[in-house]
Amino acid sequence: MPSRLDDELTRLVSAGVLRPHQAQALRTAADADTGAPTPPSRSTAEQPRTVRTPPAAAHSSALTEVLGYIGGALLLGAVALLTLANWGEMGRAARISTGTSAAVILLGTAMVLALLRRREQLSSALASLGCCVAGFATYVAIEGATGRVAGVAVALALAVVGVWWLAGSSLLVATFGILAVGVLVITADVLTPDTSTSTNSAGIAGTGFILVAFVMAMIGLVRDQVTAWSLAGAAMFSSSICWLVQERGEVMALAVGTAGPAALLVAYGRRHASAYAVVGCSILLVIWPISLYQLTNNVAGVAIGLVVASTALLLAVLLLTRRQRRLVE
Repeated sequence: MPSRLDDELTRLVSAGVLRPHQAQALRTAADADTGAPTPPSRSTAEQPRTVRTPPAAAHSSALTEVLGYIGGALLLGAVALLTLANWGEMGRAARISTGTSAAVILLGTAMVLALLRRREQLSSALASLGCCVAGFATYVAIEGATGRVAGVAVALALAVVGVWWLAGSSLLVATFGILAVGVLVITADVLTPDTSTSTNSAGIAGTGFILVAFVMAMIGLVRDQVTAWSLAGAAMFSSSICWLVQERGEVMALAVGTAGPAALLVAYGRRHASAYAVVGCSILLVIWPISLYQLTNNVAGVAIGLVVASTALLLAVLLLTRRQRRLVE
């Protein structure tokens, strides 16, 4: 008859807490202390069948989750369409109650799933939608420029809490979107409210997007780095676009459109995440030709600039490759 220790160790092995060789080592140590012979351990074939999960069950669970996402998205789309169709006929109280109810439902469901530790990705997605809807509901309740600023503040505060608690990539995307809207709102309603005399609003927005890129880069140090740093590159791209709109902002657009991709390509060389290379090269392919054309007003000048840039990049690649070979040797 196996001893009580043997039964307990067998249970721990079946639960995945211990490995069979670890359990056998504990038996040997216990027998060495008591002087009793080591009882034969149960073989791996005698372990309960519940240790291994059939692959079919995992596929079924994944399919169920995907169908749940699709069903939830369709339902949310239907509710959004019905709300938009009747939005003009709603009174102010009905609009406020509709937006508040939607925000409470989305955020409440996300909190319940998070507390139960079920469907973490779905919880993050619902929380990201809830943050945006809560900001919109705040704007509807207050209205005007003050409502827009307050809505951005509420949405951003909820998104920060969500990123800290749930740490989902969808919440990072929501945070980036809220920050981008915040840059536009602050530029238009706070810094340059009088559009008739404002001539540098695009440059102010471009500077704001640089700050957004810095914030996303800092978030990437503690959360999903690939998503956060890719969004930081997207913020640099937005800044470049703003500088292209700004009068005599081509040089700044070229500088920002070069610094962002350069940082992403360096990160790609260190982390080998393809998203960095895709975002960085996309920014270069868009910003460089447009900036060079605005500077030179000549297609030939654009071609010469691109040839010079490509030559510099190829030389940099050759130098880095040679240096890496020397370090390996």
